[in-house]
Amino acid sequence: MEIRDTGCQPGAMTNTPRPIGQTDRSGVLHPKNLARYSATIHEADASVAALVDHFWTVAWNLPSAERIEQQIITDPAVTLTVEAGHVPAELVVTGVHRRAWTREIAGWGTVFAIRLRPAGLAVVSDLTPEAVADRTLPVVPELDARLYALMRAVAGAPGVESRIARATTLIGEMAAERPLTPRQLLANDVVAAIVRGDPLPASPSARTVQRALRETIGRGPAWVRRWVRLQEVARQFATNGAGCAAEIAARLGYADQSHLVNDFRSAVFTTPGEYLRTLRLPTEPPRT
Repeated sequence: MEIRDTGCQPGAMTNTPRPIGQTDRSGVLHPKNLARYSATIHEADASVAALVDHFWTVAWNLPSAERIEQQIITDPAVTLTVEAGHVPAELVVTGVHRRAWTREIAGWGTVFAIRLRPAGLAVVSDLTPEAVADRTLPVVPELDARLYALMRAVAGAPGVESRIARATTLIGEMAAERPLTPRQLLANDVVAAIVRGDPLPASPSARTVQRALRETIGRGPAWVRRWVRLQEVARQFATNGAGCAAEIAARLGYADQSHLVNDFRSAVFTTPGEYLRTLRLPTEPPRT
């Protein structure tokens, strides 16, 4: 697909950012760090809401000797990022991860991200969910010319608002080329329902739901439900501390506290107790 400059000007769209806070279910372990990254979220325009969940940005400037090994239980979604500074690559696609993954934060850097909904990948890219599963890949023409053209055009826009406007316009054009299928829309609805904690939407069969999610994010509904629950476990530990671990287990539907501990350890490679101890360590104040 050839991406044309559509003439989007900075300020053509109005989008009020919201800081991502410690109490948000962001999946960021050690969420106190979010203040140091100036993390913000921007809602997607209704015209691309079936493809884009939201946009987010981070920016940091750490002392030269400091390194933060940031662990993340990421959303069950594919994310596209335009990056600058001390970063692995300028254009990056991150697939659905089955374990918490670690990103090193050092020096200075900025990230503009497009968090896709399940239906989004097949529209903006020729990659399959399996091709990016458990991976963070530089986006180059040889990987996927369609996705590269989109992200290069977005990277060329000056400023966050301009990037949001350009991404919205171009993704809308790409959707016109590849109209969404009923299964892709079903996948959107299923993941949204799980995230909200609602019953799954009506479907012809459980097999249809399974196929819809496998085709769009590479994982089934049981895994998505487990992963969203683990994000909530991490959020509640960070905000409420250790005293209510048994209550958290009961409230979130675990058979008992030991099941919560085992599930957390398998995803994060540490026990809740060890994680809580690291939360109590002092955090450096923001510096520039």
